[in-house]
Amino acid sequence: MSFDTVLTRRLGIKIPIVQGGMQWVGYAELASAVSNAGGLGLVLTSLPRVERMLMSNQLTALTQSSPEALRQEIRRCRSMTAAPFGVNVTIMPAINAPDYKSYVSVILDEGIRIIETAGDNPGAVIQSLKAAGCIIIHKCTTIRHANSAIKLGVDFLSIDGFECAGHVGESDITNFILLSKARQSLEVPFIASGGFADGQGLAAALSLGAEGINMGTRFMCTIEAPIHLNVKQAIVDGNETDTTLVLRRWKNTMRLYGNGVAKKAAVIEKNSASGLFDEVAPYVNGQRGREVFQNGDINHGVWTAGQVMGLIHDIPSCEVLCKRIEREALETLSRLRNLVTASKL
Repeated sequence: MSFDTVLTRRLGIKIPIVQGGMQWVGYAELASAVSNAGGLGLVLTSLPRVERMLMSNQLTALTQSSPEALRQEIRRCRSMTAAPFGVNVTIMPAINAPDYKSYVSVILDEGIRIIETAGDNPGAVIQSLKAAGCIIIHKCTTIRHANSAIKLGVDFLSIDGFECAGHVGESDITNFILLSKARQSLEVPFIASGGFADGQGLAAALSLGAEGINMGTRFMCTIEAPIHLNVKQAIVDGNETDTTLVLRRWKNTMRLYGNGVAKKAAVIEKNSASGLFDEVAPYVNGQRGREVFQNGDINHGVWTAGQVMGLIHDIPSCEVLCKRIEREALETLSRLRNLVTASKL
């Protein structure tokens, strides 16, 4: 048995799993491993909103610091896999915004036709990509935003529940409600993002109307994820309660691993009389988070992780993980079918 969903058919993948576009993690090593395992790997281009707040006059926080760097990363990923993979483009306002047009040109020049978009005002980027025949997966945290993306012509929506790592939105809607609302109201196929780590979760997402799942934190905790083993072990050791929400005051809420730095930022945010972002900025500096992934000191800076930590208990290869999720999901769906019997008159 195998999966046959709109997602697997349109993207040419075997298992309906998409790798999340994670800052400082979404490099060729991980993207190619996910694609080789039957899912869809993503190379990350841009950076989250907090980096723009901190570094509005610099581009050094970009995962790919220039269009040419992105070109080389795409080529590096292609050298590692013959399977489909995509690129994430996160669009955020800034005083000196990245040259998105050049990034898009590189993506198209390199023959990439599967793009995950996220962020504010993505219309111009989506228009350019759609004109070139790309398949667009757009990430949303509300149905309202999803409907706006549909008007732009996206092909899939990635519906991101409040459980997720990173930017959780400001509506605090968990996936059990959000996915069902998507099933009831959206006319475009969608995938489920936030809180997924196993085949039972994939089966549940399909039952709620999704065409597949997106996983970020779970893929951070794999052999091929290009981050320090200490970070992966912290995820294995963590519980669903070990995350912290910060930046809510500035309507830029992020879910972070609940280390001392994140908790200190949350306290300052709550107690600040001035309400100035500058007071918390030193604690949420993304460069220090990047250094965590490199040096393995999990308390050196803030880094994103989802509540799904409580469901993660090992550090497998992407191949082992994806095949296990596939097997668990098929077994779960089979078990559910066996719960239904013919009515007795």
